[in-house]
Amino acid sequence: MSIFKKFFKNVIHNRDPEDDTVTVKGKPKPKYYGTVSPYPNFNASSDASVLQSAIESKGVDEDVIISVLVKRSNEQRQKIKAVYEASTGERLDEALRGALRSDLEDVSLALLMTPAHFDAYQLRQATKGWGTHEDILVEILATRSNQEIREIKRVFKEEYEKDLEEVIQDETSGDFTTALLAMLKANKDENTEVDLGLARKDAEILFEAGENTAGIDVSAFINILTTRSGPQLSKTFQQYACVSDITLPKALNMELKGDIEDCLIDIVKCAWNIPAFFAEKLHLAMKGHGTCEDTLTRVIVGRSEVDLKKIVEEYRAMYDISLQEHILRDTEEHYQKVLLGLCGPH
Repeated sequence: MSIFKKFFKNVIHNRDPEDDTVTVKGKPKPKYYGTVSPYPNFNASSDASVLQSAIESKGVDEDVIISVLVKRSNEQRQKIKAVYEASTGERLDEALRGALRSDLEDVSLALLMTPAHFDAYQLRQATKGWGTHEDILVEILATRSNQEIREIKRVFKEEYEKDLEEVIQDETSGDFTTALLAMLKANKDENTEVDLGLARKDAEILFEAGENTAGIDVSAFINILTTRSGPQLSKTFQQYACVSDITLPKALNMELKGDIEDCLIDIVKCAWNIPAFFAEKLHLAMKGHGTCEDTLTRVIVGRSEVDLKKIVEEYRAMYDISLQEHILRDTEEHYQKVLLGLCGPH
């Protein structure tokens, strides 16, 4: 909680939504905060040929493989995959799996997946084998749009022949399951306009459901936190401070325990500031002894065409060190080169 408090403690004053649109040909268009853009003068046949030579060369030319994968957008990588298979008769991911090893293999294969396939794969990995990675389930479901969640569910069913909801029910329990299934319904309000009256009403409901009652009405928290938009929830958090003398995350920390507490606090973090949420994830992955390469790969690849520029900015603001500097300290060799290439200059 301490790191979260660092950027949440001034909740009443600091959340001033910036204008995230630009005008193109007289129409508003979302600003792009990714670090990977489509490569100019792109030629899928040429790239496929270059990759084939790098894979088949004596000793494998990792530098060439990295230079192609990191500098192409996901859409361009999909075209390279198609051309590679058509010209060689072998899938590019299988060729790379045979040529690369360890973390470089993992991050390269991640770059070849579509966003929905990558998310579905992460969710499957988080729910198979011994133990469930609850934080990964929440991370993905709390930060994807309704359309992205619907696409993830479709791909999950296609790839693993099971409904994601069914897997969640089998691998989790209690209120935590209820919260995950609520997010999987993909019916979150995505309107950016804020209803002040609704924010006041929701704040009062949350106060009554938590601090002002014996026990806690978890269903009220789940309903509001999984159906309101980020801007709407941010206003609700501000209004909550008017009816309570403690912040909502602290109230959740006092009233709840276990997976459901972590889940709802993460939803609050994401509603407030998604890039800061991911900056914290990356920091924890490199903090102390050992590095969680899986988290670095999942977040940096997954956000490279979404908001990685903002995550890099938040990281420096929160930890007084650039993300790239921390990656230089904690990773090595070609894997490090991929991550730095995706993060952009610093």
